[in-house]
Amino acid sequence: MKKISGNKLLVKALREEGVDTLFGYPGACTIDISDELYKQDYTKVILPRHEQALVHAADAYARSTGKVGVCLVTSGPGATNLVTGLATANYDSVPLVCFTGQVARHLIGNDAFQEVDIVGITRSITKYGVTVRDREDLGRIIKEAFYIARTGRPGPVLIDLPKDVMAELGSPDYPESVNIRGYKPTTNAHIGQLKRALKMLGKAKRPLFLAGGGINIANANESFKKLVETTNVPVVTTVMGRGAIPTDHPLFIGNLGMHGAYASNMSVGECDLLFSIGTRFNDRITGKLHAFAQNAQIVHIDIDTASISRNIKVDVPIVADAKEAIEKLLEYVEPCDTAEWLEHIGEWQQEHPLKMKPKAGIMQPQDIIETMNEVFDEAIVVSDVGQHQMFVSQYLELNENKRLLMSGGLGTMGYGFPGAVGAQIGNPESTVIAVSGDGGMQMNIQEFATAVLEELPLILCVFNNTYLGMVRQWQKLFYGKRYSMTDLRAGAATRRGDEKPPKYTPDFVKLAESYGAKGIRVAKPEEMRPAFEQAKKNRELKVPTLIEFIIDPEEQVYPMIKPGGTLEEMILDC
Repeated sequence: MKKISGNKLLVKALREEGVDTLFGYPGACTIDISDELYKQDYTKVILPRHEQALVHAADAYARSTGKVGVCLVTSGPGATNLVTGLATANYDSVPLVCFTGQVARHLIGNDAFQEVDIVGITRSITKYGVTVRDREDLGRIIKEAFYIARTGRPGPVLIDLPKDVMAELGSPDYPESVNIRGYKPTTNAHIGQLKRALKMLGKAKRPLFLAGGGINIANANESFKKLVETTNVPVVTTVMGRGAIPTDHPLFIGNLGMHGAYASNMSVGECDLLFSIGTRFNDRITGKLHAFAQNAQIVHIDIDTASISRNIKVDVPIVADAKEAIEKLLEYVEPCDTAEWLEHIGEWQQEHPLKMKPKAGIMQPQDIIETMNEVFDEAIVVSDVGQHQMFVSQYLELNENKRLLMSGGLGTMGYGFPGAVGAQIGNPESTVIAVSGDGGMQMNIQEFATAVLEELPLILCVFNNTYLGMVRQWQKLFYGKRYSMTDLRAGAATRRGDEKPPKYTPDFVKLAESYGAKGIRVAKPEEMRPAFEQAKKNRELKVPTLIEFIIDPEEQVYPMIKPGGTLEEMILDC
């Protein structure tokens, strides 16, 4: 049996795992791996312009395709630049396998050039991390990494590769199966617990489904829709759960939480059974914990044992994969009498509908997103983080042809653009639209080079209000309008006290054009549709199109839960 190097085995493993796309950035400790990748033609290598963008692209590639996203970076700063992306993927349960270069074993611990303990640094934000110390363990570790990343509650796995281990000759064999002692994820729901939950559902007068991101991750949308329609029970979603059921479905009320719809938040406070699937009950949806769903019994289905009763004590815990649990429920579930409850919810919806106050001749975020809904019948929308993210989660229509990707748990600014790059690479025939603020867009704007060179026909929407809008909103409402560190036009001229504020920089349209992309600026309502239509046509040119929407800084996201408040204590307008 001919021995091969660890570098060759890694490339072989990528093919065995069906890795058709790898997002990588080279360096001294991975140059030999780069050389082996050069010699093969199965795995396409994407070269972004920054490691943070690289891992966000792999993340969105994974979310949008259902495959494991794969990264390769060098040691030291290459590895540490992954940290934000690993935390993003960890919070949102995204399967990644990230390979990091490492100095040779005899240099580890000696403060060698570009040496960091990346496994130690990322221990709390990865599902598993390991440094390969023995060449003969390499194949098994890679096989286990892909298995761990995609099973149970998915998440990022990091494999640290010392350069001397990868150069060493060893067995060419790559394992066909995995058997990890102590890691046996539970996916099948306990039938006794399910029947307890169904008994509660049958007795409830005001039942409510709470759908989290776990439904989308498990691809349980069709099954969940059938469950909702069979029971006639209304649905609220977390931001990450939006799209679990089509947003135009008559039983869908809206998002829950800090910027949730009035009717959604009131429903949780008044329901007598909260049937939750695939959510962690984080603080953004619960408000003040002691007042959350205090009139309700709570059923909680989640694949992660650690998530159950961690924040909210539940009455019926069920550890299971969302899709398997829902399909088992469908075997037993019966219709519920919810007519009176639905009528009550309808009154809340009429009393405080989710919409922005119209302003004559003024282009508002709701108008932009509703125009997007009209122009695009199918799309993958990737949102950055900020006010625009909340507007998207409130007004974007989602169904089987429209999906939404975003950083929900960590709230990572700079995710949107590279995320769109990864989603477009994974779904070349789909329309991919990124929605960013002017702040978040600048965090990874260098990825224009990647998008142009890869001929990605992205549509990039920048909501430019010249501020870091979400923080500014808090400053307006709770800090006496002291806009500290949020005015993106501020600089030396501001500190000098110049009367006229400096011109906004950059000019997004010119910057896009300098990379070889297309740029459009929109300042009036009548310009919205033509801009989207032009961007749609530009897709045929295989170039990205940036549309800059000029937004009034005073536009705010409502409803909003007061800091430390309950779901019922909403600021509806100001």
